[in-house]
Amino acid sequence: MSKRLLPLLIVAIIVLVVAAGWITFQASRQTVGGNQGPFGTPFQLTTMNGEPITEAAFRHKPSAIFFGFTHCPEICPTTLFELDGWLKKLGPEGKDLNAYFVTVDPERDDAATMKAYVSNVSDRIVGVTGDPDKMAAMLKGYSVYARKVPVDGGDYTMDHTASVFLLDSKGGFFGTIAYGENPDTAVEKLKRLAKS
Repeated sequence: MSKRLLPLLIVAIIVLVVAAGWITFQASRQTVGGNQGPFGTPFQLTTMNGEPITEAAFRHKPSAIFFGFTHCPEICPTTLFELDGWLKKLGPEGKDLNAYFVTVDPERDDAATMKAYVSNVSDRIVGVTGDPDKMAAMLKGYSVYARKVPVDGGDYTMDHTASVFLLDSKGGFFGTIAYGENPDTAVEKLKRLAKS
């Protein structure tokens, strides 16, 4: 790894840790007094299959939601692969649990791109994309950090929240699975989520 990339990597890790803490803090504020309502905000987006999707999809079954992008070099493909493996490990226990991969880069991640990317990893995870303005509003409403970062050659990458969000069957915040979390712990969290 070049000496020039090391400081960028350290900054990215710090940003992800701070973002995860902020998400947990925001979610805990919604549960004060035990009157937890649905987490997030209304939205109208599109699945990787070209079908409309709204926040209602997160409110009838428990859901695991990961926010990322298809040009991500490591975190997103690793997390999607792990999430698919955890779902397989759950077997019948997880049959009613939905899983989503929501893009933070809708400019490059149209429905066809999302379908090709997600389908290479899983038949259980549904990709979600949409108009950039609608995506930005949805990300803000779900307290997701995402920022475009220029790289050499005029291209860009995305800094983003790297946790998997867990929502119960009423859409309430149930917790997160951190990037790099122990696989056994992640599966246990999904087992508890599936019963919610």
